[in-house]
Amino acid sequence: MSSESHSELECFRQLQQSPEIFELIASHSGTEFQLQKQLREQYPEDVVRAALTLAELRMRGRAKFSRADQMWFDRKSLEQATPEAVSNYKAARFSGSVYDFCCGMGGDLVALAQHAQVTGVDLEPVLCQFARWNSEVYEVVDRVTVINQPLEEVKDREGLLHIDPDRRPHSGGKVIRIEDYRPDLETLLGLIQEFAGGAIKLSPASNFAGKFPGSETELISLNGECKEATVWFGTLAGESEFRATAISKSGEVATIAGHPMDAFCSVTPPGGYLYDPDPAVVRSGLLDVAAAECDLNRLDAEEEYLTSSEPVDSPFFRRFRILDELSNQDRDLKKYFRSADFGQLEIKCRRIPVPIEALRRKLSLKGKGAGVLVIARLDGKSRALVCERE
Repeated sequence: MSSESHSELECFRQLQQSPEIFELIASHSGTEFQLQKQLREQYPEDVVRAALTLAELRMRGRAKFSRADQMWFDRKSLEQATPEAVSNYKAARFSGSVYDFCCGMGGDLVALAQHAQVTGVDLEPVLCQFARWNSEVYEVVDRVTVINQPLEEVKDREGLLHIDPDRRPHSGGKVIRIEDYRPDLETLLGLIQEFAGGAIKLSPASNFAGKFPGSETELISLNGECKEATVWFGTLAGESEFRATAISKSGEVATIAGHPMDAFCSVTPPGGYLYDPDPAVVRSGLLDVAAAECDLNRLDAEEEYLTSSEPVDSPFFRRFRILDELSNQDRDLKKYFRSADFGQLEIKCRRIPVPIEALRRKLSLKGKGAGVLVIARLDGKSRALVCERE
């Protein structure tokens, strides 16, 4: 362990033994300067800095974790942590004995421990300590072991594997290519051969297509945002090559599996309704498969927006009622909205680049209603559809 890591770890251990500092931060009503002055009279400066940062991160962490107010993380590990709802969904496939390589602060680890005995492995001693403390927060510490060492030194390959490779291995920010992850693609492919089954967490923007033969790639969205691509391999892989899963704000899960060539949707003029697909469906390539299940058609061969004459309910699509169809010309749009009863307007586009804020400033919105303007290709032609949310 480097002297820097040791110093950081000791700082957090002091902080963990001083939980009252967070009560002082929460109850303080003065300025930030006054708060820091008060805390530095009672605690070392590095502990004060760590406490203030962690208090801020715990507030931000509420968007991901139900027990964020008690958890331990730094900025990078919180940013890269899997949201709790996604972790819980994935963990349900696991049982028995599981290794969680690159476990970080333990977001996936504590979810896995609800179903299995888990050994977390990470290079960073501070993150290993966070993972232990977070397993206590989630009351699964009796099913968790955490090891601070390189994953290559873990010789046991019994049981299942979950791994979350580092997508920020350098100071230059996120990397997209799996070959640039740490561990890299070659190592990941080797682990697939060594373990009976498991899951590899990837960025949904990564170049995962064709990289893991014989596996199932699942795109998972949460509240309409695609969070990750999970490669299931070995005994945990499903029968289909691709899967799209949408998790709602209320925790409801919708999933669909198949291959992009399993269905083909016709291109038709707009019906009475327009549908904006969930990004997990789009990124998985299963747009036509999901659309065919709902009897929806495409507006354009290259456009993701779909349409139908009758309203269809599906967790994979947001539905809009089409009010009017216009040309995508500024003069026609200005004329229409001068007399339309809209005071709020959401502007959406996918394949056609639109300077949304510049367009919004050109339109006169003096009414009371809330509308949606969708700029899309309709059978190869750029058009504007005026809609309202259903």
